[in-house]
Amino acid sequence: MMAAQDAKSPKRGAAKKAESFVLPANVSIEKNIVYARYGSREVMLDLYLPKERTASPLPCVVVIHGGGWRSGDKQRFARHAAYLASKGFAAACIGYRLLPEVGVPECVQDCKAAVRWVRANAARYGLDPDRIGTIGGSAGAHLVAMLGTSYKVKKLEGVGGNPGGSSRVQAVVALAAPTDLTEMGERLGMDAATARAMSPVTYVDRDSAPLLLLHGEADQAVPLRQSEIILAKYQAAGASARLVKNPKGHGFWNQELFTETMDRAVAFFREQLAR
Repeated sequence: MMAAQDAKSPKRGAAKKAESFVLPANVSIEKNIVYARYGSREVMLDLYLPKERTASPLPCVVVIHGGGWRSGDKQRFARHAAYLASKGFAAACIGYRLLPEVGVPECVQDCKAAVRWVRANAARYGLDPDRIGTIGGSAGAHLVAMLGTSYKVKKLEGVGGNPGGSSRVQAVVALAAPTDLTEMGERLGMDAATARAMSPVTYVDRDSAPLLLLHGEADQAVPLRQSEIILAKYQAAGASARLVKNPKGHGFWNQELFTETMDRAVAFFREQLAR
């Protein structure tokens, strides 16, 4: 049974270590910006910006943490967001509601609300609303893959904020992505129909966002074939996707291959989000 970096995963300690870092001198941060509201419940992001801008407006990358949809917060991918900002991108590092407060569909809706927030606030922060990418690991990779494939599905948009705005992204980097939840729906308390509705593979078509998949061949939490499944779907649909394998296990992006992973992501975003 696949487990996307759940609360009992041995990689959780590695993720915790990744939280501690020194903010690069060329990066500024605006913390705890509310991007979605559900009654009195607020959902927040941290916005990382390069202090010296080589381009204006800036492309923005929405950064989404993992944790099995049950644990973690925006600090878990703070280092990744700061790295992107140090390379000239804006990076919106988001928190989102978690299980059991909500279900996986609401996690997806929060992420879509975050993209809409970026687009709605682009002028205020000097961002380009037409150049939005996203990156995430494990459960976060599932969520970014949903952003890349399901923007046409209105019922997945939710009511978190900025209604009517587009949640479409222009580039996706997915690190060990669960892409077919029908294999783990029971674990998540999903029926077959919900599991299918929450599977990025369900929505792949020729308009899906260009996708870079990074996956460890020794991954025992999210099998490599989960990336292979969506790669095949992309290829069949005539959409752009590529898969880069490494010999490591789950969570390679936090420690062992952090710089290599992020440099691949930077190169991909520069390619796909160029003006």
